[in-house]
Amino acid sequence: MGFVKTTAELAAYYESPVRRFPGAKVLGATFETRPDIVARLLPAPLVPAESPTGLVFIAEYPQTNLGPGYREAALFLHCQHNGEAGSYCLSMPIDSEELRCTNGREIFGFPKKLSSITLERQHNIVRGTVERHGVRFFELQVELFSTLPGLPPTGPSFLFKASPRIDLKPGFDGPVLLCRQQTDIAIKSLEVGMPALTFRPSPRDPWIEIEVVTPLAGFYLVSDNTMRAGEVIGTVDADAFLPHYFTMIDFPHTS
Repeated sequence: MGFVKTTAELAAYYESPVRRFPGAKVLGATFETRPDIVARLLPAPLVPAESPTGLVFIAEYPQTNLGPGYREAALFLHCQHNGEAGSYCLSMPIDSEELRCTNGREIFGFPKKLSSITLERQHNIVRGTVERHGVRFFELQVELFSTLPGLPPTGPSFLFKASPRIDLKPGFDGPVLLCRQQTDIAIKSLEVGMPALTFRPSPRDPWIEIEVVTPLAGFYLVSDNTMRAGEVIGTVDADAFLPHYFTMIDFPHTS
């Protein structure tokens, strides 16, 4: 393949309208945090959900319709936009080849960063860890004790896409786009249990800012996931969004 793609290469790239993740293994937990933390971390026009809750997961995708599988983690806060319940992704570490990182970040706006992720199960105990630059900043363990037939309906992810200014001044070249994306989860098995969440300080990945007031539920599911195409649903105030933009990259001068 050359620098300029052929018509056939472009047609092959765009032929799939969705991203598929068959046989996904996902360890996750929901939790309650403080209302002031949610209010501070949500970019406008997103507003807090009725309860100050969030979701964290560590996943292994054995295969995808775009190539080899990989591992991924994510930290979400529950929120609302125009009365629709959904989630805002604060961070999405990924353990994969670089292509999987840029695909989710540049196309959809998920704040992906390359990392090291583990996920293992021993009997009814499932453990996962996330590490970057020598810091293991998150660990999740769930002791499973029961099964459920399914999960409650999940809302969309609300995402932001922007291009920093080329003249190195604060702001963006062009509008900041507010986007919406939905992932469908076809559950094959679902086990639930008590979660234990551990956050550690990291200057590049400040997950420890999320104070877990109450762990709510832990789960381990195997599912076929389908990531639908997203959509642009509006533009937002660029100046107000600027402090939130740097979830996408490691902020300069951090050690």
